[in-house]
Amino acid sequence: MKDFDGYLKPEDYAEPRCLLCDEAYGVTPQVKSVPQSRIIEKMNDYMSRRDYNGAERHLLYWLEESRLGLDKGGELLISNEMVGHYRKTGEKEKAFEAIDNALRLVEELGFSQNVSAATTFVNCATAYNAFGENEKSIALFEKARAIYEADSSASPELLGGLYNNMALCFFALGEFGKSLELYEKALDTMAKVPHGELEQAITCLNIADVYAASLDEDESEKKIEPLVEKAYSLLIDSDAPKDGYYAFVCEKCAPVFSYYGFFLYADKLKKTAEEIYERA
Repeated sequence: MKDFDGYLKPEDYAEPRCLLCDEAYGVTPQVKSVPQSRIIEKMNDYMSRRDYNGAERHLLYWLEESRLGLDKGGELLISNEMVGHYRKTGEKEKAFEAIDNALRLVEELGFSQNVSAATTFVNCATAYNAFGENEKSIALFEKARAIYEADSSASPELLGGLYNNMALCFFALGEFGKSLELYEKALDTMAKVPHGELEQAITCLNIADVYAASLDEDESEKKIEPLVEKAYSLLIDSDAPKDGYYAFVCEKCAPVFSYYGFFLYADKLKKTAEEIYERA
C-alpha cells in the first residue's frame, strides 16, 4: 500500500478545461477549428436577406466557439467579419472592439507581414474611415499597401479594394490629388478582376465626388456626367451574379445617382435591389 504523503496533487482539485469534453489537468488542450467556409456561407445568406440581427447572433456564437476551441485563426476570420458587419450597421463601439481584437490576433498569430495581415489592416482601416478616424485609417492602409505591393501573389481584387478605400480616406482629409491618383489605380486594377465592374462603378461615382468637391461648378459638371453614365453602364451591363452583393452595391449607389440628378437610374437600381432581396 502506497503511503499517503499528505499533499494534494493538481489532479485532486483541478477541474477539466471543459466538463463536457473531459480535458483534465495536465492534458494539452487540442485546437478545435470552426468551419470557416460554412460560417461565411451562412453570413452571406443572412446579409442577402438583410437579417442583420441574425447575422450578429451568428457571428457572436461562432466567436465564442472559436475561443473555446482555441482556434485563433477562426477567431481572426470572425473578428474581421464583425468589423465589416458593425461598419455596415453603424455600431461604432462594437466595430472598434472587433478592430482591437482582430489587430491583436494578427500579432499573436505572427501574421503582421503577410497578405492575411494586410487584408485585416484594410478591413479595419475601412471601418475607421467610416467612423471618421481618418488618421488611424491612413496608418493601417499604408501598412497594407506595403505588404500587397511587395507580394506578387496578392490578388488584383485585394489591391483594387485597398486603392479604392484608401482614396476615400484621402478624400475625407481633403487631399484630392492623392485621392484621384488612387482611384485611377483602382479602376485599372479592377479591370483585371472577374466581375470587377461593380467596384469600378463605385470608383467612378467616387471620382465624381472628388471633382464636385475640388472644381468649380461648370468644370465639374463636364467631368461628372460621363462618369455617372459610365458607372450606370458598368452596373447594368455587368455579368456579375445578381445576388445579395449585387443588390447591396445597387442600393449603395442609388442615392449617388439621385444626388447628381439621375433619378431614373437611381429608381432602377433601387428596384433591382429590392427584387433581389425579395427572391432571397
